[in-house]
Amino acid sequence: MNFGRTEDADPYLPGHGSRAWSVAHYDLELEYKVAGNRLDARARLGVVAAAEVTRISLDLARLRVSKVTADGRRVTRFRHHGGKLHVMFDAPLQQGDSVLVTVDYSGSPQPTRGQWGDVGWEELTDGVIVAGQPDGAPSWFPCNDRPNDKASYRLTVSAESAYLVVANGRLVDKQVGGSRTTWIYDQPQPMSTYLATVQIGRYVEWSARGSAVPVAIVAPPSRRRAAEHDLGRQVQMLQVFQQLFGPYPFAGYTAVVTDDDLEIPLEAQGLSIFGANHVDGQSGSERLVAHELAHQWFGNSLTVDRWQDIWLHEGFACYAEWLWAERADGRPAGAAAREAWERLAGLPQDLLLGDPGPELMFDDRLYKRGALLLHALRVSVGDDCFFDLLRGWTAAHRHGSVNTEMFMAHVAERAGAPAADALVAWLDELALPAFPG
Repeated sequence: MNFGRTEDADPYLPGHGSRAWSVAHYDLELEYKVAGNRLDARARLGVVAAAEVTRISLDLARLRVSKVTADGRRVTRFRHHGGKLHVMFDAPLQQGDSVLVTVDYSGSPQPTRGQWGDVGWEELTDGVIVAGQPDGAPSWFPCNDRPNDKASYRLTVSAESAYLVVANGRLVDKQVGGSRTTWIYDQPQPMSTYLATVQIGRYVEWSARGSAVPVAIVAPPSRRRAAEHDLGRQVQMLQVFQQLFGPYPFAGYTAVVTDDDLEIPLEAQGLSIFGANHVDGQSGSERLVAHELAHQWFGNSLTVDRWQDIWLHEGFACYAEWLWAERADGRPAGAAAREAWERLAGLPQDLLLGDPGPELMFDDRLYKRGALLLHALRVSVGDDCFFDLLRGWTAAHRHGSVNTEMFMAHVAERAGAPAADALVAWLDELALPAFPG
């Protein structure tokens, strides 16, 4: 029986994912005990073959697998080793064939550790945070861990009743039984594995007023006042971004504030998570609030086909910070762009925006250079064309996968080939182009 290493689906994440098959739907049932960090779980995966396959290799780190079935029949030939759960089928799947794979597993989930630090399921002082970007999803469920394999999800999470549980999608049921409560969330819009999340804490939840899109805030009771103040302009942000980027792509939006400090805020699909240090009662991190909200369009609805194009997430979200400041506070985006350009001009010119490499994919220079590319495009084509182009981009690829070539083709179609050609130096050359305009 050959359980050798599968071909990498994305060179930035060696050992993760497969392009030979995809997952149409994940149904995750999680029984979690906060005290002791104990997880007992069942994952049902609707697997679809993209080519003839005799096995699938799921990404799953550390946790112990006790049983695997395929369409209800027990699979005896499986092996869990080196972060891969290899499942052998009795008969090959042909292209287009589907099978329901069910995995029972358990253990004490821990974040994966690599060049991006600890990523995935992580214990807080009293609760849980799941921060999956880019390779943390296998820390808590078996999956095909590549960004362009997007699926619908159903997440059923049981925890002690003293804790509030937040997950992706809409809360469709809540069942209280004795000392435990079960929360059931439905996420019908396609979602990448790294964007799936569960947040567990001693939280309170309330709704923001004045928004056609439901906006919720979740925070520890002791931090409610600061969270109300610092997240108070999210409704206005949502309105501005819908004008600039097009309709909000999901059923609702939730901001979670943990009782622990976090190194950085993070986005998940339909959610953003902020540390206690990001909510100071003085709106000291409002640009980050705008940044994470913008990811709902750029990153969550439109998700990169491959990690080398991550500027399509971070450059857009960074530029959204400048756009929010321009609309809300009257500070021109050009002023923020000038500051960013001057700072980049004094830093090493060794980052290639269109293919930065995994070691630089989260470098702040990528964020700023991506935003500068967008500002250069705006200066070149004018506001009317620029924002029409952005709204067309989000509409054409809503809930899909995108890459740089697709964006360049979109720019050429909407603004002309010269406008697209002018962006090549920002993407494919190390030297910093002249300041736009």
